[in-house]
Amino acid sequence: MTAMNGGPTGTRRDTVAAVVRQWQSVHPDLDTAPMEIIGRINRCAALLQQAEDAPLRRAGLSRPEFDLLGALRRTGHELTPSELARETFSSGAAVTKRLKQLTERGLVERRGDTRDRRVAHVRLTGTGRDLVDGILPEQLAYETAVLSGVNPQGQDELAALLSELLGRLEGQLGALRG
Repeated sequence: MTAMNGGPTGTRRDTVAAVVRQWQSVHPDLDTAPMEIIGRINRCAALLQQAEDAPLRRAGLSRPEFDLLGALRRTGHELTPSELARETFSSGAAVTKRLKQLTERGLVERRGDTRDRRVAHVRLTGTGRDLVDGILPEQLAYETAVLSGVNPQGQDELAALLSELLGRLEGQLGALRG
């Protein structure tokens, strides 16, 4: 196996490689190979999250609030709080709290269902749509810059591998819930 820098796995130079080497010295009998992948995915996700949240912080939004606004924008229609919870992998209580804050800021509107008073429908306001549309290009530019060091074929391969892993994980979690 070769590292992304072309050398053998043992010569990788990132924080996860150091952690793996430490575990290998403590437990040489254990296969630490999964840490090479899962550890890097987690570390990349944390670093990407920190940097991507900068435009959101400037707009006064949290990541979960932006995820709700983004779900409404990308689906292009009203959603119920339950649908928003599914779209954003959030709990119903968390969605309710965030919707209250976003409504107070004038970014979303709620309207009751004419047939079932227990159901609310949520949609973006013009201000909410403009906010999402203003932040999205900045986020995509950042993501493009991050990936610019990986050739297009490598990006395609990485996307395919991550898609395969995500599909398996989503299937496993779905089976555990059911």
